[in-house]
Amino acid sequence: MLGSGPGAPGFDDRNVIAHYYSKRLNHITNKERAMGYIFPVDVKDLWAERTRQFVALGTAKEDIDRLTQTITDMWGDAPGSWSCEWSKLAQRYAQGDQPYRAMLAYGGAHFPCLADEAKVTAHQHQLEQYIEASKDFPVAFERRGVNARYQGGVVEVPVHILSETDATEDTPVLVATGGVDTYKMDLHQMWVTYVLGAHVRVVAADIPGTGELADVPTSRPSTEILDQVVAFARTLTTGKTGQLGVSFGGYFSAHAGLTGVVDAAVVVGGPVSNTFTVANIDALLYGMRDILGNAYGFAEVPTNQQLVEVTGRFMLDDLLANDSNCPMLVINGDQDVHVPITDAQIFEGRPDTDVVLIGGGTHCALNRLDLLQPIVTQWLTSHLHAPDASSAT
Repeated sequence: MLGSGPGAPGFDDRNVIAHYYSKRLNHITNKERAMGYIFPVDVKDLWAERTRQFVALGTAKEDIDRLTQTITDMWGDAPGSWSCEWSKLAQRYAQGDQPYRAMLAYGGAHFPCLADEAKVTAHQHQLEQYIEASKDFPVAFERRGVNARYQGGVVEVPVHILSETDATEDTPVLVATGGVDTYKMDLHQMWVTYVLGAHVRVVAADIPGTGELADVPTSRPSTEILDQVVAFARTLTTGKTGQLGVSFGGYFSAHAGLTGVVDAAVVVGGPVSNTFTVANIDALLYGMRDILGNAYGFAEVPTNQQLVEVTGRFMLDDLLANDSNCPMLVINGDQDVHVPITDAQIFEGRPDTDVVLIGGGTHCALNRLDLLQPIVTQWLTSHLHAPDASSAT
C-alpha cells in the first residue's frame, strides 16, 4: 500500500519532479491523450465568478485587480495569457523569498485544468514552491506516495500529510480532497485550519483526473483509489478516520460516507445526483462543462451526447436509496451555480446526517469561509474525537 516515503530518495527532489512533468509535456507535444484539451473561456466572466475564491484562498486582492486588467486569454504562455501573467506574479514572490505566496500564484496559473504546456509547467512550479514553503508551515509536513491498485495496474497517489507537532498515535486522520479545478495544494490553508482547529492529521490528495492524478480520468470506479488512500490513512492512527471533499472532491467523500468506508464524512458542495442530469449539464457556466470534460479524460471537446453519457454514470442514487451511512455533514452555499442545492437537500432526513446551507454562499461557500470553516471544524471535532456509540457504556 505505501509507496515512497518522506525519506525515500527523490520523492520530493526537484530533479525527480521535473522528470515526472517532462513526461507529461512530451505527451502534449505528441498530441496523445495526456492532459486533455483547451476550450473557449470568457476570461471576464471567469473573473466575475472566481475573484472572491482566489482572494479567500490567500491571493492578495491588489494582485487580482492587476491581473484582471492584464489577462485577455486563458491559454498559451504569451504576455496577456492567464498562465503567463499569474506565473510572472509567482516568480516575483519566489525571487522575494516568499514561496508560499509563489505557490498560491502558480496555483492560479494552472487554473482551470492542466490542458496545455503552460499550465502543466505552472503546476510543477507550484509543487516545487510548496515544498520550499513547507519549512515555515505552522504544522508538520510529509510528502509520501500511496500505491493504489486500479484496473489491473498500480496508481501512485502523492499525498501531503499535515499534523500538529504534538500529534499522537491516536490523533484522528482526515483524508481531504479538492475539486476538478482547485487541487490539494490550492486548499492548503483550509487543511491547516482543520489540523489546528479540529486537532486532526490531514492526508491531502488530488482526485483522479486532476493535479498529480491528471493521467487517471475521474469516474465512479476511480473512487476505489481514494478508498485505498483511506486504508493508508487508517495505518496512521489508532483513532477514527474521516474524509472531507470540496466541490467534486465532495463526490468522493459522499461515496465514502454512503458506503461506510470512513467513520465520518464531510461533503462540501459535492455533486451526487441532480448535478449529473441533462438539464444541469446544459446549464453549466464559466467553462465548467469542459473542465469536467478534461477530468473525465476526453482528448477533445466532447459532444453533448458524449458528455451526458459519461456524466450520468456518476449518479449515487443507488447508494442514496439505502438508509445507511456513517455520520455525515453535507454543506454548501445556497447560491451555488454549479451544484444544485437539491444535491445537499437530498440528504435531509437521513440518519446521522447534518445538512447546512449557508446564506449567500457561492459554490462550496468559498466566499464565506468565515462561516463554513467554524461549522466544519466543530463538526469534525465532535465526530472524529467522540467514542463510537457501541463503545460508550
